[in-house]
Amino acid sequence: MNQLTIVGNLGGDPEMRYLDDGTPVTTFSVAVNRRWTDRDSGEQREKTWWFRVSAWGRQAETCNEYLRTGSQVLVEGRLNPDRETGGPRLYQRNDGSWGAGYEITAERVVFMSTRGSSGGYEGGSNEPMMEDDEIPF
Repeated sequence: MNQLTIVGNLGGDPEMRYLDDGTPVTTFSVAVNRRWTDRDSGEQREKTWWFRVSAWGRQAETCNEYLRTGSQVLVEGRLNPDRETGGPRLYQRNDGSWGAGYEITAERVVFMSTRGSSGGYEGGSNEPMMEDDEIPF
């Protein structure tokens, strides 16, 4: 089974397009950060991974409508390996260094930002997410 869950922030506004058959597709980049303290030096470290996410159908339309740069999202989906290598898509940056691109086809997108900043609704669902002050316990 190929199932991946990430939580991060959008690096830019989503981009939506339509296929020839009318199917909507929205793509957006998500930055996922890991922070830790180095055992040897005691220094704070941080690493960022970028994922390119594709959402399809009604979920694509919802993502395009509500998500914006900086929106926090949870994405569940499948990792799409490079067809030639079976690993991440490799590319060369402008400075000559190499990078790896990870691509996900979203099965579920949950908007985690507050309603005022980015919508706050779960993609693919008509039910709003509950805010902290709305939880019934």
